[in-house]
Amino acid sequence: MPSSIVVAVDPFEALNAEQRQAVEHGFGCESADTRPLLIIAGAGSGKTNTLAYRVANLILHQSDPQRMLLLTFSRRAAQEMERRVGGVLNRVLGQNASRQLPSLPWSGTFHSIAARLLREYAGRIGLNENFTILDRGDAEDLMGMVRHDLGYSSMQKRFPQKGTCLSIYSRVVNSQEPLLHVVQQIFPWCVQWDGELKNLFGCYVDAKQAQNVVDYDDLLLFWSEMANDPELSVDLGARFDHVLVDEYQDTNRLQAAILLGIKPTGKGVTVVGDDAQSIYSFRGATVRNILDFPHQFGQASRRVTLERNYRSTQSILDVSNAVIAQASERHAKNLWTDKQGGTPPQLVIIPDEAEQARWVAHRILEYREGGLTLKSQAVLFRTSSHSAALELEFTRRQIPFVKFGGLKFLEAAHVKDVLAILRFAQNPRGRVAGFRVLQLIPGIGPTTATRLLEAMDMAVDPCAALESFQVPAKVVSEWNNFTKLYRALSDQKDAWPADVDLAKRWYNPHLDRLHDDAAIRRLDVDNLERMASGYSSRERFLNELTLDPPEATSDQSGVPHRDEDYVILSTIHSAKGQEWTSVFVLNVVDGCIPSDLGTGSNEEIEEERRLLYVAMTRAKEHLHLMVPHRFYVTQQSALGDRHLYASRSRFIPNALAKQFDQVIWPTVTVDGGCAGIGGQASVQVRERARSAWR
Repeated sequence: MPSSIVVAVDPFEALNAEQRQAVEHGFGCESADTRPLLIIAGAGSGKTNTLAYRVANLILHQSDPQRMLLLTFSRRAAQEMERRVGGVLNRVLGQNASRQLPSLPWSGTFHSIAARLLREYAGRIGLNENFTILDRGDAEDLMGMVRHDLGYSSMQKRFPQKGTCLSIYSRVVNSQEPLLHVVQQIFPWCVQWDGELKNLFGCYVDAKQAQNVVDYDDLLLFWSEMANDPELSVDLGARFDHVLVDEYQDTNRLQAAILLGIKPTGKGVTVVGDDAQSIYSFRGATVRNILDFPHQFGQASRRVTLERNYRSTQSILDVSNAVIAQASERHAKNLWTDKQGGTPPQLVIIPDEAEQARWVAHRILEYREGGLTLKSQAVLFRTSSHSAALELEFTRRQIPFVKFGGLKFLEAAHVKDVLAILRFAQNPRGRVAGFRVLQLIPGIGPTTATRLLEAMDMAVDPCAALESFQVPAKVVSEWNNFTKLYRALSDQKDAWPADVDLAKRWYNPHLDRLHDDAAIRRLDVDNLERMASGYSSRERFLNELTLDPPEATSDQSGVPHRDEDYVILSTIHSAKGQEWTSVFVLNVVDGCIPSDLGTGSNEEIEEERRLLYVAMTRAKEHLHLMVPHRFYVTQQSALGDRHLYASRSRFIPNALAKQFDQVIWPTVTVDGGCAGIGGQASVQVRERARSAWR
């Protein structure tokens, strides 16, 4: 790229002053400033654009894109970043642009970049470069096998199930906290099994090593160990002149250790994030990373704060700012906008959950009649179960909706089956995949599958061991079909992705046999084959699909195909990064927001506050916080079914409540009757609802 480029316009004229400061850090009159850069990007402040412009500016100033490490939290985010960088360069360079704009080969998720580096450094860190990666389900299965082998599945007292064991293990790895501390804080009922869990986890690690597999947590763990090895860390750091991290508030301690290990001085480091949107501690993320960032490196960082909001109206920002201003510790900011219009945010006080569902459904239809599409409206909630009454009301009124948090693509049994076939061929010593595949064959059970896998483990040629294995006579025909498939997949004579077609043709008869809805499930298998054509090899396909899987299956869990418009229902966690014209937040009461399970410590309460803030800042023009007065609770062992009375969330104190347009529903007519959506209510109910919020 030429050292000097003449452009007709200011390449950064679209940026506001603060965004420009971030983009130009370390250049021009600031060229001597090598401090790490912390960009605190408030909700809706143009974070992605700012980071894209910074990458483009680095390239314009002769930084080699091959020596840039750009870390995101999804493959789609990495692709979007690369697309935006290309767009910026196209606009800036104009006629000077080459036909092929610079690519960012080291742009991707933490886990995908880790997988690439581990293969490259495998020989130096004690790994076989042909390792396969276990997805969450496979890791659970392997944990379950080890758990069973150790005899923990037949304990006289309740021992944690395989999923719980893996969750504990994952939390220990990602938080870098002692096992006993994690168990005491998060899994207190498992404290009595501390010794057994240590033994289980040690054997689980041994099993992974013996089978040449790694799980998600290993990817970061191995990379972190490399980044903190005196020799390897220097080598890794020298590969990259610039390291840029998106959504830094969502990183865990391992990820922060990686960054510090490869760039101890902080030179060339840029992180973007918002401590006020740190809501993933259940995944091991810690808000401490972004709060402590300014003083973690060999030199103090520079902080640039983006406060101009391009999403919401000022009245929505005012109440959102007031909620987060109560936080005990934060990077201070005050979001503002020059966007006009919108309506004052509403605090809707309502008798119960059933009335809440009716009110929300009615208001959504009102907005639709006023010109708002259903897709531009969202209902958010703390926990998936909170939307149950609303889903019934939507169904009754024939309002189509999509709920985020359904069955994931890789969790579907038929998808796991096909991928297991490919994984077993890729790594014959991978017991989880082999165990699953072998039991697809009628007549092959757990005992026979285990004997075969043990024989393959001991053999020099695992494929030959499989072909010579003696099976019962009734299985011979099916067995021969499978051994032919396995030999073909092992030899890989046909060009990829022919492997998927071979696996699919073998699997389809089993799909018909195992599932009544085989026709629907076959759509997923066909989709898997189409996806495979976008990858250069089986290894890369398995890696990338495991690290960044599609969201959902093509079965009945999505939008009915006849509906082009639909309301979004989503947990607040799933809504992060999204925006809608109108947002309804359900159950803004203590016990729900904050969750009654999230008030055990100050740290948990602060994260619950941030959850409400994230929900509120998704709204562009209309925001409604729903405050039901009563909850109907069933199956109370001592008291039977009963009503529980709720208090407005502690995050909306009286002074802040006055900033909302307060709606008390049902409304009372002049003659003392009640006019309400979906039925009558007494003056007494209204007065009880009113008095609860004084």
